[in-house]
Amino acid sequence: MTLVYQSTRDENNKVTASQAILQGLATDGGLFTPLTIPQVNLDFDLLKNASYQEVAKLVLSAFLDDFTEEELDYCINNAYDTKFDTTAIAPLVKLGNQYNLELFHGSTIAFKDMALSILPYLLTTSAKKQGVDNKIVILTATSGDTGKAAMAGFADVPGTEIIVFYPKDGVSKIQELQMTTQTGDNTHVIAIDGNFDDAQTDVKRMFNDEDLRARLLEKKTQFSSANSMNIGRLVPQVVYYVYAYAQMVKAGHIKNGDKVNFTVPTGNFGNILAAYYAKQIGVPVNKLICASNENNVLTDFFATGTYDKKRDFKVTTSPSMDILVSSNLERLIFHLLGNSAASTKELMENLSTKGQYTLVDANQDILALFAAGFASEEETAAEIKRVYDECQYIEDPHTAVASAVYQVYAEKSGDQTPTVIASTASPYKFPRVTVAAVTGQDSDDDFKAVEELRKLSGVAIPVAVDGLETAEVRHKTVVATADMQKAVETYLGLV
Repeated sequence: MTLVYQSTRDENNKVTASQAILQGLATDGGLFTPLTIPQVNLDFDLLKNASYQEVAKLVLSAFLDDFTEEELDYCINNAYDTKFDTTAIAPLVKLGNQYNLELFHGSTIAFKDMALSILPYLLTTSAKKQGVDNKIVILTATSGDTGKAAMAGFADVPGTEIIVFYPKDGVSKIQELQMTTQTGDNTHVIAIDGNFDDAQTDVKRMFNDEDLRARLLEKKTQFSSANSMNIGRLVPQVVYYVYAYAQMVKAGHIKNGDKVNFTVPTGNFGNILAAYYAKQIGVPVNKLICASNENNVLTDFFATGTYDKKRDFKVTTSPSMDILVSSNLERLIFHLLGNSAASTKELMENLSTKGQYTLVDANQDILALFAAGFASEEETAAEIKRVYDECQYIEDPHTAVASAVYQVYAEKSGDQTPTVIASTASPYKFPRVTVAAVTGQDSDDDFKAVEELRKLSGVAIPVAVDGLETAEVRHKTVVATADMQKAVETYLGLV
């Protein structure tokens, strides 16, 4: 029986996995979400010796069940290859009382590579399966990492264009240069004068604009998404939680069947939602610890049951988490409400019109899986220094947020369950922040900080950063938030 993906806002909008991947976002504004959890045989006595690619095939074949074995092999083998700098793909490192799952060994040194390396292959395969020969336009908002990873994946892929919006003053210098120097005739990068929420809101609006959709179809063109709103982005993230548990068993840190915690630095909620799905298919999970920075809307949500975006937006040293509207939380809300599209739609409309919603009659068993906390800027910097002083290891600021939140959680709760931290970016993405945290001195220059970081960490400068300072800046467009659609129409020849 084929797995059914339904929009979180319309019970009649049901599709297969490949249809969900191709559309990206449901036309009603909802997110395609599995109605049932697939059965997966997670035998960790076998999986502990499996390669990342083998684990990926097991998980993806369950969730993407309208893909053939040959199609999945094609997608997986092209995604998880030598573009990763280690054959482990996602190595596990023990640091004191925690285990960091390094998700930054791909071509753009951020965890987004784990899914965005495979998404172009999933998307183009989906288009062929559905008999679609339209040009696919990837329309995406980024808080720093998705944009570069998506462009790296889609650059010069036939039959695609990619347009990325990012907040001009809301990303690190390294993140910005990674995007603005991106090659590929089909890549377009646009800075906006607003924040990530502004960019994401208008991207969603364009997806739902029926007039724009009709004009695109006249030109045999259609939108899809590279954000974790696309199930083709989300499902590959489930893989590394299964793989992490298997590696914990292999290393002898736990015995098969022992429970673990996952602590996840969280902005748009996709990464921790993938951990939730990993739990649902059989990974023995005790707690999912949702770690936020000073934009702590999720911490308040899990504490009170009310999601309230009516607060100041803060620009922090962990910019990929500078988000007040966590889009993927909608999928969890859908599950918390018994897969009720009508109830979910009502709450999402409240968020749009009133700036908040409150959960009523939510599934308490699901909520009990989650713990939540946040780390201030000062606590994040202190955690980078603590981990360096104790382990001679440098965490990026997003990972440090998760690490700091976990330390507080462990102390307050007394929970001694072995805990895996999702380490979502290389410190080389944020060299000034990490070096300043360790040394107490600001380098005043990102590339001077890169060299200082190399000396401090003993880790070679990644290819993704080496030479970036002198690379040609190819994308220089800056627009007002109100002019985002005009920029899209210009690139696509609609004006």
